[in-house]
Amino acid sequence: MLKSKNYCISGQNIACHEWIGLQASVIESTDKSRVGLKGKIVDETKNLVVIETEKGEKRLPKREVRLVVSIGDEDALLDCGKFGQRPEDRIKYFGGRQNG
Repeated sequence: MLKSKNYCISGQNIACHEWIGLQASVIESTDKSRVGLKGKIVDETKNLVVIETEKGEKRLPKREVRLVVSIGDEDALLDCGKFGQRPEDRIKYFGGRQNG
């Protein structure tokens, strides 16, 4: 969990928070060459998550990947296919819900 005075992000509420800046690892993908990619999330669109890896930016279609993201000392599973909205819409839509 990442926590400060007015901000708390955990695996339970990750759907309604910003993902940019989180460390991520691809654990499942329809494209097996993506499994194992690791890096920092540097961008997110309606259909893509962009991860900065050691070999450059990788653009991952949300509908094709599941990620594990590090949130402080906790890991959370992101089934990105469930979040096919623009980040600002996803945050509004999932604001009161649990992770997917």
